Amino acid sequence: MSESESNSIDNNSNDMAVSNNAPHSDTPVSENTPSTSPTNNIFVGKKPVMSYAMSGLIQLGQTGEIVIKGRGMVISRAVDVAQIITERLGKGKYSTKSIAIDTDILGEDDNKRNVSTIEIIIGTS
Repeated sequence: MSESESNSIDNNSNDMAVSNNAPHSDTPVSENTPSTSPTNNIFVGKKPVMSYAMSGLIQLGQTGEIVIKGRGMVISRAVDVAQIITERLGKGKYSTKSIAIDTDILGEDDNKRNVSTIEIIIGTS
């Protein structure tokens, strides 16, 4: 056997070893991609208030603490969600830990505008 044939066999055997260790297509591959948000964040939007409240209640049961976030016109809806969770659905099991308000600057050079934000942290009492 010539030297080039033995090299190609060695390369093929190395390829086989690598491919045997590769994950199967039905196995999820976890890469180091950052998640867009932690699992305990609830971003309030246009859905009905009770859907956010029920989602928050389920997450509170799993994690013990949630962060309700609202921006702009839905700040009042975020406050409603927090009140529904703590007063109506939680019945004293959960309380408001902290409230933070801030301003985000959206847009580019000529279209910059300020948008108010709120973060309400709710946890077990």
